[in-house]
Amino acid sequence: MSTEPLTIVHSADLERTGGWALVRRSLGVRSFGINVVEIAPGEAIPEHDETDRDQEEVFLTLSGAPSLVVDGAAHPLPEGAFARLDPQPRRTVRNDGEGPATVLIVSAPRTSGYEAMEWA
Repeated sequence: MSTEPLTIVHSADLERTGGWALVRRSLGVRSFGINVVEIAPGEAIPEHDETDRDQEEVFLTLSGAPSLVVDGAAHPLPEGAFARLDPQPRRTVRNDGEGPATVLIVSAPRTSGYEAMEWA
């Protein structure tokens, strides 16, 4: 974990495991999860829920045209689209497209204590 007040890491230099770029670990983020996953055509991330960790998740498609599958129902998530999920639904991101899909995933416990700025 970084102890510096500023950490900058180029995407090419992020720690990786499989198709996952470990943004949180590479930057030393401790208050929320943030990772990027590249999903090959015909592949999907592991189906899961976040009930035990009480985490909301936000998905942003950076490239490609994957689907967010929630409790078995597929929802197109085209490039530039955001989606937010409560902890309980089962979810996966599946790539039914012809090229790779890249998705940014951000998560944090609903009890994190986040307070929006007045203007936000």
